[in-house]
Amino acid sequence: MEAKEWGQSDVNRMATLSMQANLQSLYTLMDKLYRRNPQEWRKGGFDSREQAMKAVKEAVEKQQPWPDLMDQRDIQGMSMALAPEFSSDRVAAFTWATADMLITAYGGRTTLYLIHGLDAQTVYNASRNLEIANWMLTHRKLANGQPMLLTNEINTSERNLSFEREFGKMIARNDLMADVVSEKYRRAVIGYVQGLAGGSLLQFLPVQAVAH
Repeated sequence: MEAKEWGQSDVNRMATLSMQANLQSLYTLMDKLYRRNPQEWRKGGFDSREQAMKAVKEAVEKQQPWPDLMDQRDIQGMSMALAPEFSSDRVAAFTWATADMLITAYGGRTTLYLIHGLDAQTVYNASRNLEIANWMLTHRKLANGQPMLLTNEINTSERNLSFEREFGKMIARNDLMADVVSEKYRRAVIGYVQGLAGGSLLQFLPVQAVAH
């Protein structure tokens, strides 16, 4: 147990763990995309896949803008990174923008404490954004008809759906988190109503006989 956990509710802790796991899934996707599309990290002027990944992770964790996106963040950055005409390192830009979108959905934080709230709708929307991004990565083509990026592969000799699985994990975590936050406020309302009812209906009855 870490000292910072004393400042977190159960929901805060769950949200923090969900965010950490989502970023790890996103980094796993970045690694897989670079392995299948090595031309991308070369576009960024990096000497290796590892060097490119390190630069993206540092930018995400320090919440620094990604230069190739020209100050576009969140869903605007995702749209730019997934546009067929985007000519820079698409993997780095997509990873950074998607991480920024997730962090924005969680209130602009990767660690949540008691003073921080979470909006169930924005977390739910983040899941839908991931579904759209997954579809774009799989189906969008460049002007010459080639795939924008190589991702899942299904043929007579190979069936690689690892990209799909990582997206599925992130989507499931966010949907569960949205449900938990919704339930938290629903239970708060129920608890408040029960408290009102208890004031008049749920009082203890005396068990000692009254002396005459």
